[in-house]
Amino acid sequence: MPTLTANGLQIGYDAVGDGPPMVVLHGATMSRRGHLDPHLDRLAGAFRLYLPDARGHGATRWDVGEGFTTAQLVGDLLAFVDALELETFHLFGFSLGANTALVFATGHAERLETLVLAGVSPEREPRASVARRLMDPVRIERDDPAWARDLSARHDPGQGAGAWQRLLPAIAADIADQPLLSAAELHRVEVPTLVACGDRDPFVSVGQAWALVRALPDARLLVAPECGHEVMTERPELFAAAIDDFYREEAAR
Repeated sequence: MPTLTANGLQIGYDAVGDGPPMVVLHGATMSRRGHLDPHLDRLAGAFRLYLPDARGHGATRWDVGEGFTTAQLVGDLLAFVDALELETFHLFGFSLGANTALVFATGHAERLETLVLAGVSPEREPRASVARRLMDPVRIERDDPAWARDLSARHDPGQGAGAWQRLLPAIAADIADQPLLSAAELHRVEVPTLVACGDRDPFVSVGQAWALVRALPDARLLVAPECGHEVMTERPELFAAAIDDFYREEAAR
């Protein structure tokens, strides 16, 4: 796995495929490609995919005691694409990665060809309350030992034993404290955008996703029925058809 130095980090990432560059940002507690597995081969046939680990996740080592904020994640993304010398690129983000992507787009829309945002809202609730409950390490170890083992296997090799127990509360704290985007900031995202959500997503309501689409200058909405937070893996065929149509339409413009 390659690494590069950016924003004071050694960022671990994968690079696969051939075509125009696309940066893919994973969700909280995940790492490079887990949520994209059902779509990786197809996207890699059309794009050169760059899949970095966020700070504190996977192979991108970071002590969250030194801070964990959206502003840091946005700075990491900017430094990452600059180090790769990507003048413009497609951007795809899920959950935590979608929030990073959206905030990045408000300040750097000129760098983006397209934007896909799955499982995100610029509103604080219910994201903050759900994250605070779900990302409680004591609860996870007591009630969901299988997830605890997965978190250890995913993060311990790069971060040190037990690092996930500090990471998850830091993520929840950032969701509770991060500055909210204004309507004026969202209006600056003049980038073709697809917003996706499940109709049963505990973090993001359909109404919030629709409000985000209405606030962006050039956006469309995918609502996956009978689906929770992870649209890409819970409804892979529907999501695949939606992104195929989206990228095909944008290529034809």
